[in-house]
Amino acid sequence: MSAVRISTADGQAVTVTSTGEAIPAWATRYLGAWWTAEPVTDIAGTVVSGDVDADELRELTAVVTASSPASTEYAGAEMLHTRDDTMVTAAQPAEGLAYRWDANWQLLRIVGTDETQVAAAVARLTREVFRAKLLAEDWAILHASAVTDEDGATYLTLGGKGAGKTTTAFALARTGLAMLANDRVFARVDDTGTVRVLPWPSAAAIGFGLLDALDLYETVRVRLASGEQMHPTQHQTVTDALLAGRRTPLWKANGKGELKPQFFPDQLTSWLGIPLATQGHVAGILFPQITPGAAPRLIESARGVQDDDFFNAATEDRYPDIFGLQPEPRAHTTLREHLADLSHQGLVMNHDTAANATVLKEAVGRLTA
Repeated sequence: MSAVRISTADGQAVTVTSTGEAIPAWATRYLGAWWTAEPVTDIAGTVVSGDVDADELRELTAVVTASSPASTEYAGAEMLHTRDDTMVTAAQPAEGLAYRWDANWQLLRIVGTDETQVAAAVARLTREVFRAKLLAEDWAILHASAVTDEDGATYLTLGGKGAGKTTTAFALARTGLAMLANDRVFARVDDTGTVRVLPWPSAAAIGFGLLDALDLYETVRVRLASGEQMHPTQHQTVTDALLAGRRTPLWKANGKGELKPQFFPDQLTSWLGIPLATQGHVAGILFPQITPGAAPRLIESARGVQDDDFFNAATEDRYPDIFGLQPEPRAHTTLREHLADLSHQGLVMNHDTAANATVLKEAVGRLTA
């Protein structure tokens, strides 16, 4: 038995177990860069257990299909699921995966026939267990990017799709700040009135244009050409384009969204030279907008914190709460009020990386003045 305990900087913990070493190692790589991961011999608390086991996969799948299951899309694939008192059993036949959550034992079992598929599912569901633990302790999930200085002062970036949250985070990280989030972040007001933030570990998706603008495209191409692997969710056409040196953005078949290079969290540091932060306290908020052809500059922004900046059950379309892990939603009124009281700065950016970096430094300076 191999086991690793994953812990947040706030103290929440989940143990990942397997009969082999590969699945806990994957969890360590995926979650340990932003949280912490330590090998353990004592199996305690909430456990996520994963193995390659064709027999157990057939058994659990049979339980699901024999019971008129509900059907929900989960992580891009159909999931069939059924509930029996405190136990939820689920299967994703197309992915070769099956699951069983026992609330009484606080045990989530995941089995399949492909080690990578099982490992990815274990990491994903371990993160969902952490989500439940953190939300139960009044943390919220913001749709934001975040960077942190060496003292923990954190600068959130809020905005709608295409506003420049990811661009802002990577541009500021290239100036020496540590990245805490590129898309989602946990936030909570502590007893002193400080807004604390924790990372949401995930693969990082960076478009061809941004990679090129940050002068990182060639670094990625060379690494990939040397035989190193990127995150398995990366589409093969993206891999082919990188290997061929093509920089033109690729689009999903339905035209809704770009197909982007996908990085493991640790590759942000080892490949791209970007340090990661494990926690911070919010010092200010940036509200960017990207306007091609416009001169980068600071502006007054009346946007403020909006409902769309908070993830909830209604907006979480990729990872719905199949297993009933999540607590009842909260309004997070105190967090909203404290975020609204923080320093904030609007800015306009274009596709000129150097000019954007200059105005971003100026914006952060305004927040700390």
